[in-house]
Amino acid sequence: MTFHAPNAVALLDGMQTFIEPAYVRSDPDSCLNYGRDWTRLHRPNPLAVVLPGTVEEAQALIRYANTHRLALVPSGGRTGLSAGAVACQGEIVVSMERMNQILDFDPTDRSVTCEAGVITEVLQNFAREHGLYYPVDFASRGSSQIGGNIATNAGGIKVIRYGLTRDWVTGLKVVTGRGDLLNLNRGLIKNASGYDLRHLFIGSEGTLGIIVEATLKLTRPLREPSVLVLGVPSLDSIMSLYHIFRNKLELSAFEFFSEKALRHVLNKGLHRPFEAQTDYYTLIEFENTDGLHTDMALNLFEHCAEQGWLTDGVISQSEAQAQELWRLREDISESIAGYQPYKNDIALRISRVPAFLSEADALLSREYPDFEVLWYGHIGDGNLHINILKPDDLDSAAFAKKCGSVSEQLFAALQRHGGSISAEHGVGLLKKPYLHYTRDETEISYLRAIKKAFDPNGIMNPGKIFA
Repeated sequence: MTFHAPNAVALLDGMQTFIEPAYVRSDPDSCLNYGRDWTRLHRPNPLAVVLPGTVEEAQALIRYANTHRLALVPSGGRTGLSAGAVACQGEIVVSMERMNQILDFDPTDRSVTCEAGVITEVLQNFAREHGLYYPVDFASRGSSQIGGNIATNAGGIKVIRYGLTRDWVTGLKVVTGRGDLLNLNRGLIKNASGYDLRHLFIGSEGTLGIIVEATLKLTRPLREPSVLVLGVPSLDSIMSLYHIFRNKLELSAFEFFSEKALRHVLNKGLHRPFEAQTDYYTLIEFENTDGLHTDMALNLFEHCAEQGWLTDGVISQSEAQAQELWRLREDISESIAGYQPYKNDIALRISRVPAFLSEADALLSREYPDFEVLWYGHIGDGNLHINILKPDDLDSAAFAKKCGSVSEQLFAALQRHGGSISAEHGVGLLKKPYLHYTRDETEISYLRAIKKAFDPNGIMNPGKIFA
């Protein structure tokens, strides 16, 4: 859906009757900044950016868009990696950053209600100030917004223990593509009164409406977590470590990254965790109150070393050291951003990870002989990130075309292993051509019918997820 230029000025003037003129912006800098996410494969080209400040303004905007058949692209912190928040066809970007208040806290329910534009880290800090913990965590916590996290069902580094965003949402207020305000589930733990529409909006990528408020569960914080970083000689060894550590310790994270990925982080000023270099590394976090589980962790280390599953390792001795070890994993995305990486974010059942890894590693080595391929991810929950770095002398379009053709082969292998083309980044524009590897046509037809019910005029984030 594209604007007709002769009507653009009048349409924007019409919006200023229900949203302050300062928050209806069409200057080039605003359009460039708000029209893109962390992907750089599409040129942002929104007609304007609108920043509603209340639920009523969001409703008025959607009703206005229906009347004038305007396309809307909901926008949070724009940290997405699938071009789900990119506006490149003359759409109106709807930024939620003004709706950034924490509205209510209930210590009995251990719940917090906030507007969609609240920054993830702000919510985490609020919970910490009240002796509680919001455990959905990832590297973009300082700029991502709660509404965007919900719209993509964000995962991150603690899923192995705490699950995804979906597991923490007990209530939502949403404005549908029709302009209706729905108050879904109202913070209830149990509610067996029909379809739970809340879960349709979680992971919907802004295609059904706009999330304006959320009620989220909190929990107690981890008690004195310890972090282990282990050097691992092979992908198969990683899975052996996972099985034995998971069976003996309650893990809050089990991450992995390759030596190639580590080198990019080291170039940014961090230090190796230990002198030895290995092809792969695991980062393991576990609760360790008063050092109660330190001996168990060290015994497991010795056993795994005897089996040849690891070559070296380090365990944190302080909170500061634990944070420094975490940076070895969390800083990877930032350290490679300048290479315009082509990202694959895939998911499998954990039991099927080893067989897929073997097949995928052979495929990528064969198809990318001249490209640098980095492996890392949340292997403890079956989520792997594969990043291909663009050579300096290769055109971006040619690079994307080459990577897309290899993705067809990778996703065909993933389909054989029963996996998903997107674990936590969403589908957006980038993964849309490959959706059929995860969802068959019958299922996709139901997705289209759901969108039609909530957004009959197709104004909400058109062209994302499916055509």
